[in-house]
Amino acid sequence: MITDATPKRSEIQIGTRVAVIEKQNQPSGVLTEGVVVKLLTKSPTHPYGIKVVLTGGKVGRVQKIIQ
Repeated sequence: MITDATPKRSEIQIGTRVAVIEKQNQPSGVLTEGVVVKLLTKSPTHPYGIKVVLTGGKVGRVQKIIQ
């Protein structure tokens, strides 16, 4: 489910609603929705998605931004 079209770091801000893939869900591709509280990836892009922390403490890589 990981795609080349993951959002760039510049598109993601604290408070942005996103869908992430958690490490344990990578084989199945199950996405988790939440609100970003912290950005962990420092580089502008990442092939698997920018890693973030969501409210509630879940950590995952952003697959898409939810409007």
